[in-house]
Amino acid sequence: TAGAVSLIRGDRDDVASHGFLCPKGVALKDLQTDPDRLRRPLIKRDGVFVEASFDEAFAEIERRLVPIRDQFGPLSCGLVIGNPTVHRTGLVLYILDVATALGSPNVFSAATLDQMPKHLAVGKMFGDFYSVPVPDIDRTDLLVVIGANPMVSNGSMWSVPNFRGRARAMQARGGRLITIDPRRTETAELADLHLPIRPGSDAFLLAAVVNTLFAERLIRLGRLEQYVDDLAPLRETVAIYTPEAVAHRCGIAAVDIRALARQIASTPKAAVYGRLGTCVQPHGTITSWLIDVVNTLTGHLDEPGGAMFATPPAFAGNATGAPGVGVGVGVATGTYRSRVSAAPEVMNQFPMACLAEEIDTPGDGQIRALVMVASNAALSVPESARLAKALEQLDCLVCFDVYLNETTRHADVIIPGPSPLEESHYDVFFSQYASHNTARFSTPSLAKPDDVLEDWEQMVRLVGILEGRDAATPIDVIDHDLTVRMLGSLPAEQIEGIIAAVGDRRGPERRLDMALRTGPYGDQFGLNPEGISLATLEATPHGLDLGPLRSRIPDMLRTASGMIELCPPEFLAELRHAATELDDPIPDCVMIGRRHLRSNNSWLHNLPLLAKGRERCTLLVHPDDANRWGLVDGGLADVTSEATGGCITATVEFDDSMLGGVVSLPHGWGHDQSGTALSVAAQRSGQNLNALTDARRRDVLSGNAVLNGTPVRIRPAPPF
Repeated sequence: TAGAVSLIRGDRDDVASHGFLCPKGVALKDLQTDPDRLRRPLIKRDGVFVEASFDEAFAEIERRLVPIRDQFGPLSCGLVIGNPTVHRTGLVLYILDVATALGSPNVFSAATLDQMPKHLAVGKMFGDFYSVPVPDIDRTDLLVVIGANPMVSNGSMWSVPNFRGRARAMQARGGRLITIDPRRTETAELADLHLPIRPGSDAFLLAAVVNTLFAERLIRLGRLEQYVDDLAPLRETVAIYTPEAVAHRCGIAAVDIRALARQIASTPKAAVYGRLGTCVQPHGTITSWLIDVVNTLTGHLDEPGGAMFATPPAFAGNATGAPGVGVGVGVATGTYRSRVSAAPEVMNQFPMACLAEEIDTPGDGQIRALVMVASNAALSVPESARLAKALEQLDCLVCFDVYLNETTRHADVIIPGPSPLEESHYDVFFSQYASHNTARFSTPSLAKPDDVLEDWEQMVRLVGILEGRDAATPIDVIDHDLTVRMLGSLPAEQIEGIIAAVGDRRGPERRLDMALRTGPYGDQFGLNPEGISLATLEATPHGLDLGPLRSRIPDMLRTASGMIELCPPEFLAELRHAATELDDPIPDCVMIGRRHLRSNNSWLHNLPLLAKGRERCTLLVHPDDANRWGLVDGGLADVTSEATGGCITATVEFDDSMLGGVVSLPHGWGHDQSGTALSVAAQRSGQNLNALTDARRRDVLSGNAVLNGTPVRIRPAPPF
């Protein structure tokens, strides 16, 4: 109906989803109408939030933020980029402009909570942080899933709508699905074989698989042999990781490890895929690396039916520029370090686990002001109670968010954007992880209110403030200057021609049109008449089918050598060092997280469609463990972190899908804090997993937070 949402359903003619829609997509109707969703900015005055206009809110930012930076320097300011940012085209295409204008190295993002190991691994191997190979599921005969649950996520860093249907189609043609996880997940229930593994031991298992490939002469590099350097350092490093040496630590028998290696090597079309569980552990980077080492050594990398690279229509560093061998410069990390822990930057970001210490540790460069974009860090960051206290002591906290939640309650200014249905959309990042090459652009389904600024307009206005622009400077003037700056390496007349060619397009649509036209399928501004532009996508509302994944090596390589850097020295060194842990005692109990089909981190818990049904924030415990600890199904248990001493009380749910000695609590809950406005979420507030996690536990190479494998003590909660 006009101005309202009556029904959301999938588009059967869509080239990517074919009509498949997960519950979170359907629930956008609830988000649109949620009375708790902010429609106007809030300013805190005398400790109380009051509604304000956008002009008043940005004037308050200028009044509070700019003087802090002027007095204490750029290091006194920080930027936090939350997970929803990547789902908002206007935010993702302008957030780096904000970082540049802020002028501070103190940039933190949600990527350092659950995916930075993957970025670092592929960056070192292939020369681009976003060159993530994904399973070519529609042509594979064996899919090995480790530390991932695509039945729930529909592919994390792997865009694979309707995983269930496609996995069943694989099995119907004789293919097999193998899962490796401490919990018999929803994906494992579909699998032909499930191998339960002890949390944090994935790197040891994969090293033993590589050991077996060498020992049994199962290496098959195929056509990639000419692009792979000497394998001797890798062979020497994994020599200690025999299946027998790792079996106890992994909880998987040596005979099963060898069988896994042989099956991957002997299946003509196979792919190994690992995701969140492989990243949020102490050896996340070498685990992510070893996954693609196995794919490479068995001849399954960049081959149909194996682990392949998408060819995104726009914004892909491995699909633009001169293709071929030796054209890249690779990736660099650690060009600067965080003030307190000396953590190296990766992708120009510091670990989110370092955020609290950068705020609450006095000294030169202490963060005094923070801009947070779509981040509920007070729930998502380890040792969340410390971060909440740190946020409270800031001199200025500006949040761009649509809810008054556990994080934004500490803000001085909150600026909301339109609902997702009121903005256009293009998948900037997720097309880079696609299981099939497509191009799609969605126009707004509903008109946004006239007095609400679009996401990109908010970012541009913030840039103007940070650059000292006059408050009266039109957004389009600032955006034009940013566009010229973005194209600055080109001759002036060429820049003028490009801007003229995109006509009267504004903001992200202008940037998208330029990226599409200069991308691998683009019309190159008329040089390729058969190519695409944004106008092409606007004329094809169901999207363009650009074909199945295709082999892209060597053209997509951006390493300095033009080779697959299969054996980065720092990865080999870390793998050698990790071997010292093989004989460490196994804790009596460790905690892992989990996701649910109706839950997406912390930011959709206020929607009735997703919140209904049985309680989901429960502590899953194997019945045998529950009996050992004296727990009652449906009763309460105190869970205490052995590292931090933090304690929560959670509802126990007996579940024989759990590996013994492992309990599970979902990530992103804890909606029982005062000062929030989340009426639905508060009814089932749940417990915050990150009240137990340790901010000091980070993957050595990437700085990613260690959110799984937290040693805990479980006791029945005393009666009230």
